[in-house]
Amino acid sequence: MARLQPTPLTLTLAAAFSLSSVQAEELNTTPAAGQTQLSADELSGQMEVEIKARGNVVVRRDDQTLKADWLEYYQAKNRARAGDHFTLTQAGSRVSGTLIDYDLANRTGTAEQPDFAAAEGLRSFRGDGERAEFLGKGKYRLLQARANTCSPDDDSWYIKASSIDLDYGENVGTARNARLEFQGVPILYTPWIDFPLDGGRKSGVLAPILKTGSNGTEFSLPYYWNIAPNYDATLTPGYNDKRGAMFGAEFRYLQPDYQGEIATEQLPDDQEANRSRYAWRAKHSQNLGHGVDFGYNANYVSDDDYFDDFGNRQSIASNVNLVREAWLGYGTEWDSGTFNARLKAQRYQTLQDPAAPVDEPYARLPQLTANANQDLGAGLSANLQAELTRFTHPSKQQGNRLVSYPSVTWSLDQSWGYIRPKLGVHYTRYSLDALDNEPARDVTRTLPIFSTDAGLYFDRPATLFGSSYTQTLEPRLYYLNIPSKQQKDLTNVDSSENSIDFAQLFNENRFSGSDRINSADQLTAALSTRFLDDKSGIEQLRLSAGQVFYFSKDDLTLSGTTTARSSQSSDLLFSAGGQLTPSWRIDSLYQHNQQLAKTEQYNLQLFYTPTPGKTASIRYRYDRSTDVGNADGTLGPLRQVDVAGQWPLARKWYAVARYNYSLQDKKALEQLAGVEYNDGCWTARLVGQRYVSDSNTTKNAVYLQLELKDLGGIGSNPVDTLRLAIPGYSKINDIRQ
Repeated sequence: MARLQPTPLTLTLAAAFSLSSVQAEELNTTPAAGQTQLSADELSGQMEVEIKARGNVVVRRDDQTLKADWLEYYQAKNRARAGDHFTLTQAGSRVSGTLIDYDLANRTGTAEQPDFAAAEGLRSFRGDGERAEFLGKGKYRLLQARANTCSPDDDSWYIKASSIDLDYGENVGTARNARLEFQGVPILYTPWIDFPLDGGRKSGVLAPILKTGSNGTEFSLPYYWNIAPNYDATLTPGYNDKRGAMFGAEFRYLQPDYQGEIATEQLPDDQEANRSRYAWRAKHSQNLGHGVDFGYNANYVSDDDYFDDFGNRQSIASNVNLVREAWLGYGTEWDSGTFNARLKAQRYQTLQDPAAPVDEPYARLPQLTANANQDLGAGLSANLQAELTRFTHPSKQQGNRLVSYPSVTWSLDQSWGYIRPKLGVHYTRYSLDALDNEPARDVTRTLPIFSTDAGLYFDRPATLFGSSYTQTLEPRLYYLNIPSKQQKDLTNVDSSENSIDFAQLFNENRFSGSDRINSADQLTAALSTRFLDDKSGIEQLRLSAGQVFYFSKDDLTLSGTTTARSSQSSDLLFSAGGQLTPSWRIDSLYQHNQQLAKTEQYNLQLFYTPTPGKTASIRYRYDRSTDVGNADGTLGPLRQVDVAGQWPLARKWYAVARYNYSLQDKKALEQLAGVEYNDGCWTARLVGQRYVSDSNTTKNAVYLQLELKDLGGIGSNPVDTLRLAIPGYSKINDIRQ
C-alpha cells in the first residue's frame, strides 16, 4: 500500500466533519466513539457533498471495519457505497460482496452477492445469497440464501431458504421456506425454522429420529422448549408402524438448591397389544439448608413387557426392579466428628419374565439410618451404624428390624506401614408379624466383631524393559473373629452373598445387608507388588495373591444355617493388571480351588488403545459355580468370550464391532457391526445389532444416523450403545483427522 500524505483538503474535511484521514500505516489506532476514520491510496471529494476513495480503502467506525476497492462516502448522511469487492466486519459477523450501500451510523443498508460468516470466536456459521439487508446493529437478512456451519469451500450440506434472518443481539437465526440439502439432495423441508447462533439452547424442532428393528420402525419429531435458563422441556410425538401413535415428554428444572426431571412415554392404543402402554419417571433432589436434604426417585411402567417391546439391550438388562423411593436426610459435622441420618421410604415394581421369574424385593416403609463417627485422639475413633426398618412384602413375613453396630478403631499409620485393630458389637432385633401358621415373634442377634488389618510397604528402584520404575512389595494380614451363630430364624430382607474378589478378602462380612453375618476365626494373607513409572507415576504392572486361612470349621449359608467347612483355607486368588504400555492394558483374576485342584473362576481382559479411534479388546470369563444351560439341555459352567473394537479402515472411515459368545450353549449373546464416516462437517453411522433380550427371545436393531456439525443428528443415535459395547470407544467427531 502506498504511503498517503494528508492534503489540505483532507485535513479541512477532517476538522469540519470529524472525518479522520490518516496514513495507512497509522490505522492501528482506534477512532473515538462515533468518529469515522478513513484510509486509502487516493482521496478526493467536495466538502459537504461527497468523498471518494480508491485503492486499499479502509473505513473504521466504532466496532465496524469496511474494506473495499473503492468507496463513495456521503458524510452528512453517514452513508457509504463501496465495491468492486468489499468486506464489512463488526462484532458477530463478516460480510463480503460486490457492492454495498450502507449507513455507518444506523448500520442499515443493502449488499449484493453477499458472503456471510460469523466472527472469530463465535459458532462457525457461514452463508451466501443474492442480496443482504442490514437491519441495525447485529441484525441481517440474507435473501435467496444458503448457510451451513462447515469450513470455507465445504458445501457438503446446507440450509437453503428464501430468507435467513440473523440477530446476534438475541443470538437467533430464522430461516423461511427452508430445506436441508445433503450432497445436493433435499432431505428435509420446513416453512419456518429458527436456531441459536451461539450454540446455546433455543426453542424449536429438533432433528427427527428414525428407529428400526424387531420392535418396529418408529419415527418421532422432538420439539425442544427453552422455557427459561433453568427450565426446559422436550415434547416428542411419534409413530411406530407396529403399535401406532406414541408421545413422549420430559421436563427438567435446575435451581441453586434443587433440581430434577419428570418424563413420560405414552401409547394410548397399542395396536399389537390391544391396550394402553406407558412409562413414567421422576427425580428430584433438594437442599433445604442447615444440613437437611430431600429427594425422590420414582419409576413405573404399565406392564412387565414394556422394556422388551420399547427398550434396547441396556434398558432390558437394567430395569428388572424399578425403584420408587423418597428420602429426607440430615448431616452435620464438628471439629472431630460427623453425623448423618436419613429417613427413606422405598419399594419396587418387579418386571417378571415368565420363563425366568425373580423374587420381588422387600419394601422399606420406612427405613431410618444413622451413621456417626468421633475422633477420640491418639489414633482412636468411635463409629456407629444404626438402622430401624419396617419391611413389607405381599407374600413373605413382614416386620420391623433394628440394627445397631457401635465400634472403636485404633489406627497407627506410618510411612512403612499400618496396623488398625477394630472392636465392635453388632446387635439386631426383629419384630416379626404373624404369617399363615407362623406366629408373631421377636428375635435378636448379638455378635461381637473383632478385626485387625495390618500391612507393610517396601520399595526399591527397578528396571523393566529398559525403563526406570519403583517396585513396591506390600504384604498384608487381616484377622477377623466373629462367633458362630444360627440365623435361620432371621428373615432375609436384603442380604445376598458377595462375589469373590480381592476386596472381599478384607471385608468383615461376605454377605451384603444386615440379615446374615458370617462366622469367622480367620486370617487373610495377601502379597502385592507394583511397578510405578518414575516419570509419570502410572501403575505399569500390579501382581497380587491372597488367601484366607480358617481356624474354625463353622460356616454360615445364605439360608441362615451353620455348616462345617470342608477346607481349612479358602480358594487361592491371583490378580494381574496395569497399564503395560501407553497402548496396552490388562486386568485379570484367577480363583483356584486347592481342595478339588480345579479352577473355580477366572477372567482375562486385554485392551489395546494406541490412539483415539483405535481400540480393540478381548475378554474371557469362566465361572464353575454358575450353572447355565448347555446346548444339549444339561447344566455347565459359565464360559463367555467377548471381542470388541473400533478401527479406522481408511481415511475418515471406521469400523465398529462386538461379538459376545456363550461357549457352553453355543450361541451369541450379542452381535454388533457397523461403519462410521467422518467428513469433518458431517458424520454418518450405520450399525446393526442382534442381542438376546430374554431366555427365549432374540431381537434386532438397526441404527442409521446422519449427524451434521452443530445441527444435530438425523435418524437413530448408536453412540451410547457403542460406548457400552466397545471399551475405549471414541466418538469420531472428536477425533482429530
